[in-house]
Amino acid sequence: MNDPVRVEAYSPRPRPEEAAAPAQAVEPVAPPQRGYAWLVWRLNRLRAMSAPEIAYRVRNVAVQWAERTVVLRADVPAPDMSASASAWVNAGAAGDAAGCIAAAERVLSGRLSLFALQDVDIGVPPRWNRDPLTGIEAPMRYGRSIDYRRPEAVGDIKYIWELNRHLQLVPLAQAYALTKDARYLEGLRVQLESWLEQCPRGMGVNWSSSLELGIRLINWSIVWQLIGGKTSPLFAEPCGRQLLQRWLASIYAHAHGIRHHLSRYSSANNHLIGEAAGLYLATLTWPYWSIFERWRGVARTVLEQECARQTYADGVNKEQASAYQQFVLEFFLVTGFAARAAGEPFSDGYWRRIEDMLEYLATLTDSVGNRPMIGDGDDGIVAGLWDDRAGDQGDWLLAAGACLFERPDWLHKARGVPEKARWLLPAERLERGLALLPRPAPPRRQVFPHGGYYLLGSELETAREIRALVDAGPLGYLSIAAHGHADALAFTLNIGGEEFLIDPGTYAYHRDRVWREYFRSTAAHNTLRIDGREQSVSGGNFMWRSKASARCEHWQSDEQRDEFVGSHDGYLSLSDPVLHRRRLQLDKPQRRLRVEDSLECRGEHQVEWFWHFAEHCRLRWDNGAILVEGERNSLRLRLPKLDAARVRIVRGAEQPPCGWVSRRFDVKHPTSTVVLEGRIRGQARVVTEIQC
Repeated sequence: MNDPVRVEAYSPRPRPEEAAAPAQAVEPVAPPQRGYAWLVWRLNRLRAMSAPEIAYRVRNVAVQWAERTVVLRADVPAPDMSASASAWVNAGAAGDAAGCIAAAERVLSGRLSLFALQDVDIGVPPRWNRDPLTGIEAPMRYGRSIDYRRPEAVGDIKYIWELNRHLQLVPLAQAYALTKDARYLEGLRVQLESWLEQCPRGMGVNWSSSLELGIRLINWSIVWQLIGGKTSPLFAEPCGRQLLQRWLASIYAHAHGIRHHLSRYSSANNHLIGEAAGLYLATLTWPYWSIFERWRGVARTVLEQECARQTYADGVNKEQASAYQQFVLEFFLVTGFAARAAGEPFSDGYWRRIEDMLEYLATLTDSVGNRPMIGDGDDGIVAGLWDDRAGDQGDWLLAAGACLFERPDWLHKARGVPEKARWLLPAERLERGLALLPRPAPPRRQVFPHGGYYLLGSELETAREIRALVDAGPLGYLSIAAHGHADALAFTLNIGGEEFLIDPGTYAYHRDRVWREYFRSTAAHNTLRIDGREQSVSGGNFMWRSKASARCEHWQSDEQRDEFVGSHDGYLSLSDPVLHRRRLQLDKPQRRLRVEDSLECRGEHQVEWFWHFAEHCRLRWDNGAILVEGERNSLRLRLPKLDAARVRIVRGAEQPPCGWVSRRFDVKHPTSTVVLEGRIRGQARVVTEIQC
């Protein structure tokens, strides 16, 4: 290389003050005012809609008008309490009662963790329409008329919605089921009465999203079962009977709101699945209105259809996001368990697709449980049952799958049966799973051609394993590809159960456009950028105007070598079009990964390569290569020689953003990113070698 390595905002080891400091959350920023940017977003969103979708949304405006003027003023039909329902929560399977009770005690004291706010006092009862991060109180008007994308009006809507999913109510119900201590029922009474008072039917931001209604119904259903249903002591006194009446009226309104506002067309992603799951479980749990039987049929049909429609035949969720793979799996599993308990099981095809989804999730998981953060992720949880693996939904999902499908290799991946799985698995399936002997086994599949993921691996499921997962899949799902990232031909690399090359995650959704765009950009992934252009062009926080199309051209795997060749067309729109083709070769005996990037063009271009390392890695220049030391393993990154090249190791840069990782939503840490810049002229073949 012509220029020496240059370090920007980087230190080989975390500085003492940095190591002691908490992870950074974005400070509230001055929100953009409505104007040109808002108009551009509206136009981009309109372009993503078909003519039938536009007609559908116009009809929805009429429905919303009718709700405001008629439905919200109408009385809720009286429930027929003679109907009975089947319980589907396994209340007698707790393995760690003490942990569950401790979680309930925190809720009683008013302490909660929400994204960047860890163990904060939200009050007893909380102010349900107030954003606990910014302090902004959302307006109290018809919920579906509120633009929750405007932080100046509602604050950070993610914080409000997370609080109002009522995940935190479930540990109170669990603790009561375990101890019969009336304090936990009283805690539930305070939470529910305050919510019903502050969030009247249809009013406020907590009624603005059908998905949020669905998740709240699921957690209410779990609470209802664990406290004893309609015969619970919570409803014994006159004030309790009044609470029961008010709660049932709200439950009906939730179900009505979902049924008449299902997400359709370009919005029919995980939202539609969650809405249908909430509606289905509500109609099973509270079968007190005759219309609920019809609505349950609608919800069941949607779940069957969307399980197949939103999942490729190889088990990859079409949103191309590993967190949403887990999110929708939880919806499917919970509703599947409930349907079986009610004697109306879903089809064999439904369960086969769940098995395929779990197979892909297992393949994503390395020998110690790490999973790459592909695409968007917002720490979404469906059921708030206390879990000893808090923050890691993949473990309980794999454990549940192991018990259902008798897969000891998945049980090994899950490192046993987490607490959450014990409460949700049917008793006989849990017993069968606990009798399995967990054992490691290489992935049954390394290739997921429909989803576009390919695993190059050596000595898999051992302490010496090498895992390189490359992305040659679509950008995302439907016309807006809402949760996809510009990561065509990017890859992650783990060695011996330790992360080295990573996908840095998501960090932000609504509140900060700069950071939202960075974490989903080409520059935030282990791939290359040409002339400062993105592979895919964003049209808004959850929308893409143009989408790179990637494909696998060749795959080969044997005992000596794994090889992948793929290409994408994201740079063919340049005035001098460039086709990017990438070849990855893993020499297993030599433990060497060779990355060959071929650029097919005629003219001259500026090219940047990005290599994002896990935050624990220590980097230093060593004899013409970059030595990367982890906690137990190391690698050598040997960069290619280019004209007018320079190398930077960037850590925690903000303008422009570079050198960050986000392990939790709204939380980021500095990490080390190697950036190689250089120029090419005409056809070029550039080779990077990684010695593992």
